[in-house]
Amino acid sequence: MPTTLILGAASDISIALAKKFAAEKYAIQLAARDVSRLQPLVSDMAIRYNCNATLHEFDALKSDTHASFFEGLDPKPDLVICVFGYLGNHELACKDWQEALRIINSNYTGALSILNIVANAYEQKKQGTIVGISSVAGERGRQSNYIYGSAKAGFTAYLSGLRNRLFKSGVHVVTVKPGFVYTRMTENLTLPKMLTARPEEVAEGVYAAVVKKKNTVYIKWFWRWIMMVIRSIPEPVFKKMKL
Repeated sequence: MPTTLILGAASDISIALAKKFAAEKYAIQLAARDVSRLQPLVSDMAIRYNCNATLHEFDALKSDTHASFFEGLDPKPDLVICVFGYLGNHELACKDWQEALRIINSNYTGALSILNIVANAYEQKKQGTIVGISSVAGERGRQSNYIYGSAKAGFTAYLSGLRNRLFKSGVHVVTVKPGFVYTRMTENLTLPKMLTARPEEVAEGVYAAVVKKKNTVYIKWFWRWIMMVIRSIPEPVFKKMKL
């Protein structure tokens, strides 16, 4: 039975991922800061899917603990999904460096810290799959969330380079770029219904990308074309737009 490690396992997307991979006969390792609140999920998956699920304390912002965290996993996961992130308050982040730093570390440096460790282990044994949940927000800086977007842009570039590096070792890296998703992180935002995915749709897209060994997947699919249009807008025009 293959094992999936979900980093940042308390989010709505992570819970949907855990259920999807449990249904596909994976053992699940749930890693989060406060794992006690995930016990009902573990119990539910054990009954519903006959799934072997374990809980592991993990803090993305405490990079000095990441090596010992991964070393302590038994068994080592065959698949690692990096889900954690922090949208933050953009207006506050423009004025308060601590808020900006939390956005950067939650979406970029924390992910690099743990995934570097995973990548080195997978490269050595010449197998494994890494999935990174990035965002379409990283494809072009917009005045409304460019600090978050810049962190996701960096994460997308990191995953691309990691995929290039690990290909020869038989390790696959998947970049997932959701658009709007209905989650607790976005519950205070007014989201366009037609453009917004459910966490279950993200989970289905991630599973399909793993099985088909896709490199980059957009959720929902039409975001690929929406972002192509946005990227093509000339800068003299784009800088005058309110986005």
